[in-house]
Amino acid sequence: MSEILKKLSGEGVSIWLDDISRERLRTDNLAELVKDKYVVGVTSNPTIFAKALGKGDAYDEQVRDLAVRGVDVEEASRAITTYDIRWGCDVLRPVYDRTEGLDGRVSIEVDPRVARDTRRTIAEARALWWMVDRPNLFIKIPATEEGLPAITAVLAEGISVNVTLIFSLERYGKVIDAFFAGLEKARENGHDLSKIASVASFFVSRVDTEIDKRLDKIGSDEAKALRSKAGLANARLAYALYEEKSGTDRWKALKDAGARPQRPLWASTGVKDPDLSDTLYVDELVAPGTVNTMPEATLLAEADHGQVRGDTVRGAYDDARAHMAALKDVGVDYDDVVRVLEDEGVEKFEASWKELLDTITGELESKKAGA
Repeated sequence: MSEILKKLSGEGVSIWLDDISRERLRTDNLAELVKDKYVVGVTSNPTIFAKALGKGDAYDEQVRDLAVRGVDVEEASRAITTYDIRWGCDVLRPVYDRTEGLDGRVSIEVDPRVARDTRRTIAEARALWWMVDRPNLFIKIPATEEGLPAITAVLAEGISVNVTLIFSLERYGKVIDAFFAGLEKARENGHDLSKIASVASFFVSRVDTEIDKRLDKIGSDEAKALRSKAGLANARLAYALYEEKSGTDRWKALKDAGARPQRPLWASTGVKDPDLSDTLYVDELVAPGTVNTMPEATLLAEADHGQVRGDTVRGAYDDARAHMAALKDVGVDYDDVVRVLEDEGVEKFEASWKELLDTITGELESKKAGA
């Protein structure tokens, strides 16, 4: 077992794996990561499923049965993805029980094609919650403007939510407010607030990728000196906002009623720039009550040579604000950056979902022909 990951966990960081596949499940690889690498949760997204289905034979038997039954590709996609998520929930259930529901969670995303449609997002969330039927499930809802009322509505029904694709501080504030509103309505509806959980997935490396591209285009020495620091600054200021909102009377009233905090989750923590440390977005975002969901390569790198130095967030707020101000001074438009990143995030997941559906269509036709 990794002493580095043990230390990271001891600092209050929940280690989640940003990946799931039938192969990982049937070989007990996920169970081994839980046992040996302090993994206490799993996230998925359309890209992960598209990759998983595109290789190996782990899905062949189920796809063959679906082909024989003559189901359409939309129903098949739900059957395949929820099967993996349900299995993952069962693997993580002991963690869920041991942590009294704090961790042991597995996330599945609503169809990204409905990210701009509030009513369909709510309907999709209900359907996935019913299909997986596990208390340690998270329904992932994108933090688009249309997603915010869906987050409130779904939480109000007692459904636990992972809010995804958060890039901007302003939007994150709205996400927290939507969370508060959802819990207030859930309480009115008679739900036990202690049974409802939520995390807010704040994306990190994609911010650096987009801003560094703009800094390189500006090309000045001042601009170049600001490279590869915005992702961390943005995330640290998100944690500052989380602390600020946690000190409000509104939250205190919910907490007194049994509510759990909506923990900040650091997403997109795989380092894209080869000149940077491959554990940068783990080592530099250590703070109590957070989640870091890592691709397997990042998890293994952290286990091997991560540098856990205690809290690396709360003492850096002033530096983070200064960095964001410096970006503005050299001409980086933050509002445009986060708008582009949200649009691209939705588009990328839509493309991955289409790739998944195309792969399933091909597999169904192949199995049907061979039956």
